[in-house]
Amino acid sequence: MNNHAYAQEKPGFVFIHGAGLNSEIWSKVLEGLGYPYLLIDYPNRGIQKGLDKELALADYVMHIKKQIDEWDIRRVIIVAHSLGGVLSLKLAAGLHDRLDGIVAVGAVIPKKGGSFLSVLPLPKRILMSLILRKMGTRPPEAAIRTGLCNDLTEEQAAMIVKKFTPESVRVYTDRADAPAPAVPKLYVKLSKDKQLSPSMQDKMISHFAPHAVESLETGHLPMLSDPDGVRRLLLNFIACAEST
Repeated sequence: MNNHAYAQEKPGFVFIHGAGLNSEIWSKVLEGLGYPYLLIDYPNRGIQKGLDKELALADYVMHIKKQIDEWDIRRVIIVAHSLGGVLSLKLAAGLHDRLDGIVAVGAVIPKKGGSFLSVLPLPKRILMSLILRKMGTRPPEAAIRTGLCNDLTEEQAAMIVKKFTPESVRVYTDRADAPAPAVPKLYVKLSKDKQLSPSMQDKMISHFAPHAVESLETGHLPMLSDPDGVRRLLLNFIACAEST
Protein backbone atom coordinates (compact mmCIF):
# COMPACT_ATOMS: atom_id res chain seq x y z
CA MET A 1 0.00 0.00 0.00
CA ASN A 2 1.41 3.44 -0.92
CA ASN A 3 1.47 6.53 1.29
CA HIS A 4 -1.52 8.08 -0.49
CA ALA A 5 -3.59 4.99 0.27
CA TYR A 6 -2.52 5.17 3.91
CA ALA A 7 -3.70 8.79 4.03
CA GLN A 8 -7.17 7.70 2.91
CA GLU A 9 -7.54 5.09 5.63
CA LYS A 10 -9.86 5.63 8.54
CA PRO A 11 -7.82 6.04 11.72
CA GLY A 12 -8.43 3.80 14.71
CA PHE A 13 -8.24 4.17 18.48
CA VAL A 14 -5.81 2.17 20.61
CA PHE A 15 -7.14 2.00 24.18
CA ILE A 16 -4.57 1.55 26.97
CA HIS A 17 -6.00 1.11 30.47
CA GLY A 18 -4.47 2.01 33.80
CA ALA A 19 -2.74 -0.07 36.47
CA GLY A 20 -4.60 -3.07 37.88
CA LEU A 21 -7.40 -2.82 35.31
CA ASN A 22 -8.22 -4.59 32.07
CA SER A 23 -9.51 -3.66 28.63
CA GLU A 24 -13.18 -4.35 29.36
CA ILE A 25 -13.46 -1.06 31.27
CA TRP A 26 -13.72 0.69 27.87
CA SER A 27 -16.74 -1.35 26.69
CA LYS A 28 -19.38 1.37 27.21
CA VAL A 29 -17.22 3.97 25.44
CA LEU A 30 -17.09 1.75 22.35
CA GLU A 31 -20.86 1.74 21.90
CA GLY A 32 -21.59 3.95 18.90
CA LEU A 33 -17.95 4.97 18.51
CA GLY A 34 -18.02 4.36 14.77
CA TYR A 35 -14.25 3.99 14.35
CA PRO A 36 -11.95 0.97 14.43
CA TYR A 37 -10.51 0.26 17.86
CA LEU A 38 -7.95 -1.98 19.50
CA LEU A 39 -8.27 -2.88 23.17
CA ILE A 40 -4.90 -3.42 24.82
CA ASP A 41 -4.28 -5.63 27.83
CA TYR A 42 -1.01 -5.78 29.73
CA PRO A 43 1.23 -8.86 29.39
CA ASN A 44 0.28 -10.54 32.67
CA ARG A 45 -3.46 -10.78 31.99
CA GLY A 46 -4.92 -14.25 31.63
CA ILE A 47 -1.73 -16.01 32.75
CA GLN A 48 -2.59 -18.79 35.15
CA LYS A 49 0.86 -18.96 36.72
CA GLY A 50 0.50 -15.37 37.91
CA LEU A 51 2.47 -12.19 37.44
CA ASP A 52 6.07 -12.24 36.30
CA LYS A 53 7.50 -9.83 38.84
CA GLU A 54 10.56 -9.20 36.67
CA LEU A 55 8.60 -7.63 33.81
CA ALA A 56 10.13 -4.29 32.88
CA LEU A 57 8.37 -1.22 31.50
CA ALA A 58 9.94 -2.11 28.15
CA ASP A 59 8.28 -5.55 28.29
CA TYR A 60 4.88 -3.91 28.70
CA VAL A 61 5.59 -1.56 25.79
CA MET A 62 6.84 -4.41 23.59
CA HIS A 63 3.69 -6.40 24.38
CA ILE A 64 1.48 -3.45 23.41
CA LYS A 65 3.45 -2.65 20.25
CA LYS A 66 3.20 -6.24 19.05
CA GLN A 67 -0.58 -5.99 19.22
CA ILE A 68 -0.55 -2.73 17.26
CA ASP A 69 1.90 -4.13 14.69
CA GLU A 70 -0.49 -7.03 14.07
CA TRP A 71 -3.51 -4.72 13.69
CA ASP A 72 -4.60 -4.00 10.13
CA ILE A 73 -5.29 -0.31 10.83
CA ARG A 74 -2.39 1.87 9.77
CA ARG A 75 -3.18 5.25 11.40
CA VAL A 76 -3.70 5.17 15.14
CA ILE A 77 -4.72 7.47 17.98
CA ILE A 78 -3.61 6.32 21.43
CA VAL A 79 -6.11 6.73 24.28
CA ALA A 80 -4.08 6.34 27.48
CA HIS A 81 -5.50 6.21 30.98
CA SER A 82 -3.55 6.66 34.24
CA LEU A 83 -0.38 4.49 34.14
CA GLY A 84 -1.03 4.10 30.41
CA GLY A 85 0.28 7.64 29.98
CA VAL A 86 3.82 6.52 30.89
CA LEU A 87 3.57 3.56 28.53
CA SER A 88 2.21 5.74 25.72
CA LEU A 89 5.30 7.99 25.74
CA LYS A 90 7.70 5.12 25.12
CA LEU A 91 5.25 3.46 22.72
CA ALA A 92 4.83 6.62 20.64
CA ALA A 93 8.55 6.76 19.98
CA GLY A 94 8.30 3.46 18.06
CA LEU A 95 5.17 4.22 16.04
CA HIS A 96 6.73 6.92 13.84
CA ASP A 97 4.39 7.95 11.00
CA ARG A 98 1.50 5.75 12.20
CA LEU A 99 0.63 7.96 15.17
CA ASP A 100 -2.10 10.56 14.52
CA GLY A 101 -2.47 11.73 18.13
CA ILE A 102 -2.68 10.92 21.83
CA VAL A 103 -5.60 11.42 24.22
CA ALA A 104 -4.47 11.27 27.84
CA VAL A 105 -7.38 10.52 30.19
CA GLY A 106 -6.41 11.32 33.77
CA ALA A 107 -3.00 10.03 32.70
CA VAL A 108 0.38 10.11 34.39
CA ILE A 109 2.83 12.02 32.19
CA PRO A 110 6.32 12.24 33.72
CA LYS A 111 8.69 15.07 32.96
CA LYS A 112 11.46 14.40 30.43
CA GLY A 113 10.59 10.74 30.07
CA GLY A 114 10.84 9.92 33.76
CA SER A 115 9.08 7.11 35.62
CA PHE A 116 5.62 6.84 37.13
CA LEU A 117 7.13 7.42 40.58
CA SER A 118 9.03 10.48 39.38
CA VAL A 119 5.83 12.56 39.26
CA LEU A 120 5.42 12.26 43.04
CA PRO A 121 6.97 14.72 45.52
CA LEU A 122 10.29 13.34 46.81
CA PRO A 123 9.15 12.18 50.30
CA LYS A 124 6.10 10.41 48.86
CA ARG A 125 8.22 8.97 46.05
CA ILE A 126 10.63 7.35 48.52
CA LEU A 127 7.78 6.01 50.65
CA MET A 128 5.90 4.64 47.66
CA SER A 129 9.03 2.93 46.32
CA LEU A 130 9.49 1.13 49.65
CA ILE A 131 5.82 0.12 49.79
CA LEU A 132 5.89 -1.26 46.24
CA ARG A 133 8.98 -3.36 46.87
CA LYS A 134 7.92 -4.72 50.25
CA MET A 135 4.15 -5.08 49.88
CA GLY A 136 3.62 -5.36 46.13
CA THR A 137 1.46 -3.39 43.74
CA ARG A 138 -2.03 -4.40 44.83
CA PRO A 139 -3.48 -1.75 47.18
CA PRO A 140 -5.86 -2.75 50.00
CA GLU A 141 -9.51 -3.00 48.96
CA ALA A 142 -10.38 0.17 50.87
CA ALA A 143 -7.73 2.12 48.93
CA ILE A 144 -9.01 0.78 45.60
CA ARG A 145 -12.55 1.81 46.45
CA THR A 146 -11.51 5.25 47.69
CA GLY A 147 -9.03 6.07 44.96
CA LEU A 148 -10.50 4.42 41.88
CA CYS A 149 -14.17 4.00 42.61
CA ASN A 150 -15.34 7.10 44.48
CA ASP A 151 -18.07 7.95 41.94
CA LEU A 152 -18.92 4.44 40.73
CA THR A 153 -21.91 2.28 41.57
CA GLU A 154 -21.45 -0.53 44.10
CA GLU A 155 -21.64 -3.05 41.27
CA GLN A 156 -18.92 -1.28 39.31
CA ALA A 157 -16.71 -0.88 42.39
CA ALA A 158 -17.07 -4.57 43.26
CA MET A 159 -16.02 -5.49 39.72
CA ILE A 160 -12.91 -3.31 39.92
CA VAL A 161 -11.90 -4.80 43.27
CA LYS A 162 -12.52 -8.38 42.14
CA LYS A 163 -10.61 -8.09 38.86
CA PHE A 164 -7.78 -5.83 40.05
CA THR A 165 -4.50 -7.32 38.80
CA PRO A 166 -1.16 -6.37 40.40
CA GLU A 167 1.49 -5.00 38.04
CA SER A 168 5.22 -5.53 38.02
CA VAL A 169 7.06 -3.10 40.30
CA ARG A 170 9.30 -2.04 37.43
CA VAL A 171 6.39 -0.62 35.43
CA TYR A 172 6.28 2.07 38.14
CA THR A 173 10.02 2.55 38.63
CA ASP A 174 11.52 2.27 35.11
CA ARG A 175 11.98 5.48 33.17
CA ALA A 176 10.04 5.97 29.95
CA ASP A 177 13.04 7.76 28.40
CA ALA A 178 10.84 9.44 25.81
CA PRO A 179 9.36 12.94 25.64
CA ALA A 180 5.77 13.79 24.77
CA PRO A 181 5.65 13.35 20.96
CA ALA A 182 5.02 16.16 18.50
CA VAL A 183 1.54 15.01 17.45
CA PRO A 184 -1.91 16.43 18.28
CA LYS A 185 -2.52 15.84 21.98
CA LEU A 186 -5.54 16.19 24.26
CA TYR A 187 -5.52 15.92 28.05
CA VAL A 188 -8.82 14.99 29.70
CA LYS A 189 -8.81 16.35 33.24
CA LEU A 190 -11.00 14.58 35.82
CA SER A 191 -12.30 17.09 38.35
CA LYS A 192 -13.42 14.57 41.01
CA ASP A 193 -10.41 12.28 40.76
CA LYS A 194 -9.25 10.96 44.16
CA GLN A 195 -6.41 8.87 42.70
CA LEU A 196 -4.67 11.61 40.72
CA SER A 197 -5.79 14.94 42.16
CA PRO A 198 -6.70 17.87 39.90
CA SER A 199 -3.55 19.71 41.06
CA MET A 200 -1.43 16.67 40.11
CA GLN A 201 -3.22 16.54 36.77
CA ASP A 202 -2.23 20.17 36.20
CA LYS A 203 1.36 19.05 36.65
CA MET A 204 0.82 16.28 34.10
CA ILE A 205 -0.67 18.78 31.68
CA SER A 206 2.42 20.99 31.95
CA HIS A 207 4.63 17.98 31.12
CA PHE A 208 2.38 16.85 28.25
CA ALA A 209 1.96 20.27 26.60
CA PRO A 210 -1.32 19.25 24.93
CA HIS A 211 -2.97 21.21 22.16
CA ALA A 212 -6.19 21.18 24.17
CA VAL A 213 -7.48 20.36 27.66
CA GLU A 214 -11.03 19.17 28.32
CA SER A 215 -12.66 18.37 31.66
CA LEU A 216 -15.10 15.73 32.85
CA GLU A 217 -16.89 15.91 36.21
CA THR A 218 -15.83 12.40 37.19
CA GLY A 219 -13.51 10.37 39.35
CA HIS A 220 -10.55 8.36 38.07
CA LEU A 221 -12.59 5.99 35.88
CA PRO A 222 -14.69 8.16 33.54
CA MET A 223 -15.01 5.32 31.05
CA LEU A 224 -17.32 3.73 33.63
CA SER A 225 -18.98 6.75 35.25
CA ASP A 226 -19.36 8.89 32.09
CA PRO A 227 -18.70 6.80 28.97
CA ASP A 228 -20.79 9.15 26.83
CA GLY A 229 -18.60 12.07 27.86
CA VAL A 230 -15.40 10.16 27.03
CA ARG A 231 -16.81 9.08 23.65
CA ARG A 232 -17.85 12.64 22.83
CA LEU A 233 -14.34 13.97 23.50
CA LEU A 234 -12.76 11.21 21.43
CA LEU A 235 -15.04 11.88 18.47
CA ASN A 236 -14.33 15.61 18.66
CA PHE A 237 -10.60 14.92 18.77
CA ILE A 238 -10.57 12.52 15.83
CA ALA A 239 -12.73 14.88 13.78
CA CYS A 240 -10.16 17.61 14.29
CA ALA A 241 -7.29 15.22 13.49
CA GLU A 242 -8.94 14.12 10.25
CA SER A 243 -9.54 17.71 9.14
CA THR A 244 -5.87 18.68 9.40
